[in-house]
Amino acid sequence: MKKNKKTQLSWALYDFGNSAFATTMLAAILPIFYSSVAANNIDDNLATSYWGYANSFAVLVVAILAPILGAIADFSAAKKKFLRFFAFMGMIASILLAFTGEGDYIFVAVLFIVGSIGFSGANVFYDAFLPEVADDEDMDKVSSKGFALGYVGGGILLLINVIMILMPDKFGLDTISAMQVSFAMVGVWWLIFSIPLLRNIHDEKKAPVKRDKSYIRIGFSRVGSTFKEIKQFKQLLLFLFAFWLFNDGISTIIRMATIYGTEIGIGRNDLIIALLITQFVGIPFTFFFGWLAGKISPKKALMSTLFVYLGIVILGYFMNSALHFYLLATAVGFVQGGAQALSRSIYGRMVPANKKGEFFGFYGISSKFSAVFGPFLFGFVGQLTGNSRYGILSLILFFIAGIIILSFVNVEKGKEDARNYNAQQ
Repeated sequence: MKKNKKTQLSWALYDFGNSAFATTMLAAILPIFYSSVAANNIDDNLATSYWGYANSFAVLVVAILAPILGAIADFSAAKKKFLRFFAFMGMIASILLAFTGEGDYIFVAVLFIVGSIGFSGANVFYDAFLPEVADDEDMDKVSSKGFALGYVGGGILLLINVIMILMPDKFGLDTISAMQVSFAMVGVWWLIFSIPLLRNIHDEKKAPVKRDKSYIRIGFSRVGSTFKEIKQFKQLLLFLFAFWLFNDGISTIIRMATIYGTEIGIGRNDLIIALLITQFVGIPFTFFFGWLAGKISPKKALMSTLFVYLGIVILGYFMNSALHFYLLATAVGFVQGGAQALSRSIYGRMVPANKKGEFFGFYGISSKFSAVFGPFLFGFVGQLTGNSRYGILSLILFFIAGIIILSFVNVEKGKEDARNYNAQQ
């Protein structure tokens, strides 16, 4: 494949398109629709609990599929075919959500799960195209371009949807139908910005790789062998344990914030505007924490984001007004991108140079598994107590445990272990 600007832009534009699912479906509008429309015939705390279970199940399925799909991406010359299959799954599920309404909480949950599988499954093959569209020296730049365009694309469509929901009469709609149209727009937006990738990027031709095992066995045997390798690196493994905990808390806040706000009486317009603020505040503060890491060390900068998250959870328990939600959404914007970027960079510093692909594949699967338990615990505690405030308070456990374990991680020793391993090879 010719690695030119056109193919690189085509690749990055896919992120511009599919990030609409992350902003509109995962974070902002669909959780509100689920609570206030689809599940309006059941108790509010039950709606929140069921949404938590749906999120946990979706992430669990994706986590189980990830190593299998990774093996397919490595061994087949059909990444584009699989990317198209999963992307269309997500697009169709998004469009079908436009035809759901009051009382359809089971149908909405099923479509959300299908859409999430499509979104995450397609990303496995999308990521696998990066080495084919960019040379080694350009890979960081091209990857960052995709990440940045994802922020912009997801934010632009969310802004359009927010305007439509806040002023539905201007578009000949009511508030509920405006939300339904926004779901269809996600599918269409995703499709439009997938066209350059589907037209301009092709699988590299290579001789078929002989396999003596199924993709399922190959995928999970790889995960097992990588875990055995990682166990040699004490500091890296310690960091992974911390990451599994605090990432679960972060993922739960992203997925559950809006439906929790709906339950405690925050207006849907306030919720959506606040999450739009989170999206755009996150862009400059992601760069800020990159700068801060250079001043005080990446570990200290990451710890600072986790203490902010701890405060967000505690204040979230007492939240009772739209102003509180605006403040918390802004605070999440301050630290969300920074925490994710710093986690990845700290992990990367302790990975042996000749194991980056294998170890980062494990990191990706770990991040998916680590997002399973938080939404489930949030929902379970809320259902058990009849009050989702206790559900959000339960997230304190993830952040406190993550901070404690992270405090014992010696990043410099981890880097030294990686260098020594490389020298021995």
